[in-house]
Amino acid sequence: MEKNDFLDQSLEELLGLAKKIGSKHYHRLTSEDFEEYCKYNHWRYIGGDGELGTTQKSKAWVQENSTFNCPICEEKYHYYNGRNIDHKLPRSKYPWLSMDFRNLWVICSRCNREKLDMDWFEYELYMLKNHSSLYSNVVVSRPRILLEELKYKT
Repeated sequence: MEKNDFLDQSLEELLGLAKKIGSKHYHRLTSEDFEEYCKYNHWRYIGGDGELGTTQKSKAWVQENSTFNCPICEEKYHYYNGRNIDHKLPRSKYPWLSMDFRNLWVICSRCNREKLDMDWFEYELYMLKNHSSLYSNVVVSRPRILLEELKYKT
């Protein structure tokens, strides 16, 4: 496969690739992967505990990497629908990408709850079916480089 072939594949083919990549790597969880997974908690939360609040480093990152509106739904962030740091490729399935900042983005609480733990192309399909008017916003945010790197690890 050429380096950017996945851009020309159908969504169904991309979903199959995402499933293959996620399944293959998830079963290879190493101590280094788990360490990366835990590093995120300590970067994001005081003492690594979500109950204690967020760290200044993660708050600063959110400010530097977000605008006033969610990149998916385009709604303005507010008290009841605030900013959330999300992993484009879920850390439960790709723990070694937990602290890869290319995998992080800031989205609103509502969109984060809706995205849950979906693989990227599952999420794209979900958005296409349920929120077709917002689908292009998701495509623009596709983690292309990470997906390319994962493709060549399979």
